[in-house]
Amino acid sequence: MNGKKAGEVVHFYDRISVAVIDLCSVMKVGDSVHFLGHGSDFQQEITSIQIENEPIQQGAKGDLVAVKTIKPVKRGTTIYLLQE
Repeated sequence: MNGKKAGEVVHFYDRISVAVIDLCSVMKVGDSVHFLGHGSDFQQEITSIQIENEPIQQGAKGDLVAVKTIKPVKRGTTIYLLQE
């Protein structure tokens, strides 16, 4: 894996499979990311990002964003932005 840290999961809503991520770099819709740690190890494309239930195209460092995930994740899981 060659990517840079994009953020960390701070909460997960299991019924709707949405992770709340504290970003430490920019994340955009369409980015490929790798969820790694605390029992998670998978890659997916970001299909939507929301802040306060409002869809956005890009989150910035310091934002708390909600992202739909293809698998459950736990608090503390690290998200890496994969290089293209």
